Amino acid sequence: MRRLLRVGTGLGAILAATLATAVPATATPASATPATATTRMAGAAPGPQASAGLSAVHDVCPTAAPGHARCYAQIRTDPGGVRGVRSADALPAGYGPADLRAAYDLPDTGGAGQTVAVVDAGDDATAEADLAVYRTTYGLPACTTANGCFSKVNQDGAAGPLPEDMGWEGETALDLAMVSAACPQCHILLVESDDTEFADFAAAENTAARLGATEISNSYGDTESGSLVKYASAYSHPGVAITVASGDSGYGLPSFPADLDSVVSVGGTTLKRADNARGWNETVWNSQKGGAGSGCSAWVDKPAWQHDANCPGRMVADVAAVADPDTGVAIYDSLDGWSVGSGTSASAPLVAGIIGLAGHPEHFPDASYLYAHSAGLNDVVGGSNVLVTDCGGDYQCTGQPGYDGPTGLGTPAGLSAF
Repeated sequence: MRRLLRVGTGLGAILAATLATAVPATATPASATPATATTRMAGAAPGPQASAGLSAVHDVCPTAAPGHARCYAQIRTDPGGVRGVRSADALPAGYGPADLRAAYDLPDTGGAGQTVAVVDAGDDATAEADLAVYRTTYGLPACTTANGCFSKVNQDGAAGPLPEDMGWEGETALDLAMVSAACPQCHILLVESDDTEFADFAAAENTAARLGATEISNSYGDTESGSLVKYASAYSHPGVAITVASGDSGYGLPSFPADLDSVVSVGGTTLKRADNARGWNETVWNSQKGGAGSGCSAWVDKPAWQHDANCPGRMVADVAAVADPDTGVAIYDSLDGWSVGSGTSASAPLVAGIIGLAGHPEHFPDASYLYAHSAGLNDVVGGSNVLVTDCGGDYQCTGQPGYDGPTGLGTPAGLSAF
């Protein structure tokens, strides 16, 4: 069992008090954050202009009650309310599978024999039907209960009874779409927790592993604390790669379970087409609606494979992918029709699908494989995730050459890092 820093003394108590009250970070120990840190109001450095023809961004999930998790999905809805399968000459707004494969240099085939699980709260009654609309629109092979590709269970692993609707349909649609986009041949297991309490998510996580998931994606979290440590074991399963969204609150206290050293913590970028050799450019996601989560853990020790200079604990994140709502991805659910999905709720399942596509989940009992193969990633340079607390230009909140907090080691550049 890993040794955890204790709340009440030293770094844990000081860092928590500092960031929770949003006082100037100069009050934080230099070992945790740079001494030049300052604060500013959220949204003071907005990102790119909103996509034309789409409504304002909104969070899928409400603010979580104490002891509960919040999903990190954000969507822009189509004001036209377009529903159903789209034709190839009238595709919906947002990046589709072909765009994502091009941006991250992914092969069209791979992942046979892999099962990517997504863990979400409450029942999405139309999840399978909505997934069919997405996959049909983009010419992906059918993934259904009937053909054995898709399955949905409750947190105990049974087909029923399923939990009540928790309003997470947009999150579920985003998760299923991103796994499908990255790995069309992967099987998909949707595990629905009874509630948004971490005890329920831990049960669902263990069920996903027990039922044979090779990768598990988690797009939810809450600010790390000592009360959440007891759930850490649910996010550690030999032979299973577990990805977790780093959050959407920018730089500050990291999110649980993204702070665990047994998971791949996934940050977020702004992804745009560019006139360069790659054909794309990425910077740190920071928009009026949020920014990629990053932070230095006050609870989890520095893993042996992580070597950044200014954080004595586990640093979030490890890797990243598209998350900005202004450069988001196309998703479909029956309530909203077609919309543009975003947040690290998009990047975490996308990376889980990429791990499935590569077919080696055994490489990921933690994120160490990425650190040993960082040459297979696109280094993200530029931008910051400062929303309230500023790290003073340090790598913890700024896209810099090599490792940085908001995007980790970078974004996928083919499968060599996976």
